[in-house]
Amino acid sequence: MKKYFRSGEIFIWFTGMGLGLSLIMISGLLLLIVLNGKDYFWASDLVQITKTDGTKLLGEIVKEEPIPNLNLPDTLRNKGLMRMQMKIGNRDLYGFDFQWIDEKDIEQKDIPEFASTIERMEFGNFYGYIKEILVDGSVKVSGERNTAEKINSYLKITSSIRDEITEIEKSKIGRINYDIENLRLQIKKIRFKGKNSENDLAEISKLESEIVEQNKKYEILKTKVDSLNQLASSYSVYCEDVSGRSKTIPMINIVRAYQPNNMTFLDKLGFSLTKIHEFIFDDPRESNTEGGVFPAIFGTVMMVLLMSIFTVPFGVLAALYLREYAKQGPLVRTVRIAVNNLAGVPSIVFGVFGLGFFIYFIGGTIDQLFFPERLPSPTWGTGGILWASLTLALLTMPVVIVATEEALTQIPRGMREAALALGATKWQVVRRIILPAAAPGILTGLILAMARAAGEVAPLMITGVVKLAPSLPFDSYFPFFHLDRKFMHLGFHIYDVGFQSPNIEAAMPMVYTTTLLLILIVILLNITAMIIRANLRKKYKSATF
Repeated sequence: MKKYFRSGEIFIWFTGMGLGLSLIMISGLLLLIVLNGKDYFWASDLVQITKTDGTKLLGEIVKEEPIPNLNLPDTLRNKGLMRMQMKIGNRDLYGFDFQWIDEKDIEQKDIPEFASTIERMEFGNFYGYIKEILVDGSVKVSGERNTAEKINSYLKITSSIRDEITEIEKSKIGRINYDIENLRLQIKKIRFKGKNSENDLAEISKLESEIVEQNKKYEILKTKVDSLNQLASSYSVYCEDVSGRSKTIPMINIVRAYQPNNMTFLDKLGFSLTKIHEFIFDDPRESNTEGGVFPAIFGTVMMVLLMSIFTVPFGVLAALYLREYAKQGPLVRTVRIAVNNLAGVPSIVFGVFGLGFFIYFIGGTIDQLFFPERLPSPTWGTGGILWASLTLALLTMPVVIVATEEALTQIPRGMREAALALGATKWQVVRRIILPAAAPGILTGLILAMARAAGEVAPLMITGVVKLAPSLPFDSYFPFFHLDRKFMHLGFHIYDVGFQSPNIEAAMPMVYTTTLLLILIVILLNITAMIIRANLRKKYKSATF
């Protein structure tokens, strides 16, 4: 044993065991996330349960577990009885989505052939049987088998109408509202100056007439939207739940309808691909518990990229000065200690600083100097993606500084001296030799910074992140990038759905799927940076960090 300790071989085994244990824990965590989130994308079978008291339930079996002994009478304790949680949907009929059922209360289980799942824009899923398809109040298709075959053709019609309404509201009406708001701001700006000259009054009159014209366009589009809504409302389905309670659902409120018990494995696989596409590219619905997370993906990636643009140049310049230019002494050592300590400051402290300095001071000053006519409504003096990115840049800058300094120390002193001996200036040495050789280390700092910034939530909650952003920070309106806008973030989306949702059980699949997506985005960003770093290492083989 002493021989192993003296040689240090036993410590190698310990480190290997620690690495293996870490990999097992990480793999277990990812497996847990995947297992709990997979049902969000899979078309689960519908089970009909008849209880001993005659009650019938229809829905998806979410999980099964042993009944806690505290919930059983003495005669049934330690009998190994199970209970199951069933998603019964139909929130507008029952008032809740889930119900626990004890195994001892189940009389019969069935897998009904024509049981349907209807995903709706609101009130969650409807589980039951589609009896009739109605158009203008008259029955066009009846019978469970016939409706299953025909409903998708009708849903295509209402889906195209819904897409057309969305396009008009977001693009055309959105453009009119944007133009009207700009015209009103121009009027406010003229009136704020207070000159009231003839030219000003004429300009205001001209702007007001333009607003009138825009309002006329708005009324035309609104009339078209109303007619489309009226057309869509003529399509509906008549359904019954497992107990025979009737429900008529407008088709424009239906996202999709399917019969999972009749679907083959390939059908369910295609269904899963459709759901994944919806999850990545669509907007959220149902208080963020359904639909997609595209705005959150866009906000997360854009914020990380902005943070990287701000933190890398300043972090590299600070490290260059500390290592290459500053005279080494007590002051520089104190600065290094301060930088290292900043890496351990709680992130919420940076958020409070960003709120006070970036938003209230800098943003408030910008509003007073350049947008006084808009006050008291702030333009830059409120949370936005720019201030959130700058706050995270401060949060992650110590990581970049430390990593860059470590990379600079790995560059052989002889390279600097050789270049200086050949007549190169200090700046030429830094620009052509030191920085290229240290680039892999700088990218290492950037990788660590991106990984931390992508998962931070606390500072964002007070610097610009919101539950639902009506507009993305990037659109087709000049100047295209609107850095003053609030944004959505995957980390905050997980917190909001998992802990602020009124229906926690229904939201849990979204929590796990969003968590997995956030992990994949961080991995993708890191892999991209690692590939760049590997290419730089091949180019500058002298870099050893």
